[in-house]
Amino acid sequence: MEKTDEWVGVAEGVAVVPVGPPARRVRLRPLGAALAVAACAAAVLLLTGTPWLDRPAVQAWRTVCLAITVQALPFLLLGTVLSGAINAFVPADLFTRVLPRRAALAVPVAGVAGAVLPGCECASVPVAHSLIRRGVTPAAAFAFLLSAPAVNPVVLTATAVAFPGNPAMIAARLLASLTTAAVMGWLWLWLGKETWLRPMLRNGHTGHRHGHSRLHEFRLGFQHDFLQAGGFLVLGAMAAATFNVTVPRSVLDTFSGSPWLSVLFLAALAVVLAVCSEADAFVAASLTGFSPTARLAFMVVGPMVDLKLIALQAGTFGRAFAWRFSTATTVVAVTASVVIGGALL
Repeated sequence: MEKTDEWVGVAEGVAVVPVGPPARRVRLRPLGAALAVAACAAAVLLLTGTPWLDRPAVQAWRTVCLAITVQALPFLLLGTVLSGAINAFVPADLFTRVLPRRAALAVPVAGVAGAVLPGCECASVPVAHSLIRRGVTPAAAFAFLLSAPAVNPVVLTATAVAFPGNPAMIAARLLASLTTAAVMGWLWLWLGKETWLRPMLRNGHTGHRHGHSRLHEFRLGFQHDFLQAGGFLVLGAMAAATFNVTVPRSVLDTFSGSPWLSVLFLAALAVVLAVCSEADAFVAASLTGFSPTARLAFMVVGPMVDLKLIALQAGTFGRAFAWRFSTATTVVAVTASVVIGGALL
């Protein structure tokens, strides 16, 4: 019998497994599931003429879902463009050279740097994702992720317009948001585990690779991030629209009488309404039956934790990260709002 590669080493007593094509592993891809649901939702939003779709409740759900998606889509597009540009054109060591080497100092610096991104939370997720892949410590990237939607000039200007003659509200929002971002970054340094992140993030990213044009890498990175984040954005918008339609307005009056319950209720309302950070100040200003501190909690929690943002984080960083991080962020944001709001408002 002729020796083959399968029998090499048998004479030495070494067990050799025959060489063959590796077994193909079948995995469920959350991106595919999100895109499938997004496609179904888009069909529901666009179809007309079906009798049950013309019912008032379904029409209201369709309107709210479409409004949230359309409102967030430009900022998601901005974030994915920035993410692709960072990945393809920015030198790999730029951020590690700009940020302090000590992670504890890099966290507040990254939080303040969030002011340079004029977008909402939909834009900050893909940018933070790109920063981690380029070697930035996750704690600093998460501080940037939380602060960017809440302290950028567009949001602060909208807050000033929504609360005219009330500079204390603008200062309270700025301080509470920066405090929450910094505390969450430090908490990640203390308690965070890299195993909560997806393997592709834990393994890092080398940036531009030789033999690939930068425009080609930009296109691939933008396409991947936009499709993935877009699918989970629609999922979050569907959940927020469902709450808007099913919960009666009278529930608002039930909680407005208690100072503590009003803070917790508006914080929870910010999570489920998923209002873009550029518009949430006008919603908060309209809630005149609630205390200033409760309305501050609405504006601090909303840009950091809402249904569409949780869905985006789960699709980008993994579900193990998303539920832990969103829960901790909510607690820290509410606490910061109560302390700073009680002192300034």
